[in-house]
Amino acid sequence: MNLVFLNSLEKATEEGNVRTAQVTIGESQGTWVVMWNETREDGRRVQECWYEGLRWEEMLAIFRERVFAKQCGGYKPIVQVNVSEIDVLDHRTAYIQRLHFYGEKHANEELFDKLRDWRFKQASRDGKAAYLIATNRLLKMISAFVPHTEEELLHLPGFGKAKAAAYAADIVAITTGFQRDTDFPLSWVAESIDPGELNAWLLQENERKRKAEEEKREIKHKLLEAIARGEKLEELLEQTKIQRRNLLQLFEELDREGYDLQSYIEGQLEQVPEPERELAWKAFQQQGDRYLKPILQTVYSQKELTAQDADRVYEWLRMLRMKFRRENEQKTVEAS
Repeated sequence: MNLVFLNSLEKATEEGNVRTAQVTIGESQGTWVVMWNETREDGRRVQECWYEGLRWEEMLAIFRERVFAKQCGGYKPIVQVNVSEIDVLDHRTAYIQRLHFYGEKHANEELFDKLRDWRFKQASRDGKAAYLIATNRLLKMISAFVPHTEEELLHLPGFGKAKAAAYAADIVAITTGFQRDTDFPLSWVAESIDPGELNAWLLQENERKRKAEEEKREIKHKLLEAIARGEKLEELLEQTKIQRRNLLQLFEELDREGYDLQSYIEGQLEQVPEPERELAWKAFQQQGDRYLKPILQTVYSQKELTAQDADRVYEWLRMLRMKFRRENEQKTVEAS
């Protein structure tokens, strides 16, 4: 076993004695082991295995979580190391994470529900996904801090000047109907948070993100296999059990990552009338490919579309945009 890390810790007892402990990280043939050795009050030496496995990130997360818990229980390391999740973040990121945590913990559910209702209606009017208007995390922060002015809204991460210009008046019209017990600016938040609770939440968030990334990789793998088999979009939706919009986002990610989806995209676009495809292609050339709503409005300028019809149009427009971007990239490469 190769000893990679060792640190000693001490804890003062009520009787004036000092209890000692050691935490070690070892490695043997790719297997990581984290051990805790502690001297109990009766003098017994107790050993705990906190982790034994192959994954560095998982090992490190458990090491930091457990050592931080011991520090919260009174142990002080002889050599100071950062084991709190917040300590490894830069100042700005740590500030934002504290606001997120406070929002999750102190959200006003009634106000949150009203904000979600507003977001749903606004997303329908704008023809956007709800999360592009405001994420659940942003709405929870708004419901926890209850800003009453546009200036106060701008204190919240994720709410910049563009969103303020578009939505601040509507949001403030809702929040001013609620009282609040907090003030702006939000410099007081750090002192109001329990460090142990914050650290546990950050660890949960990191684990949630890790699992989400693993699930996304698995879904992408299934998509690539299904695409190779030539399966239709409806069949892909049935296999992956994800929303249509999310499926198309994964398609775009795979395309950006360099996977060859052109033949599959061509097959999907063949189902769209050629005049509509040509109109959309010209609109991309004239207006650019950043936003899809202006393209949709160009193709169907005088036609009212139901929400379901619009969703289907956005699907093939995203497919066409992938083709458009890929051809432009190829032209750029050939020109250079």
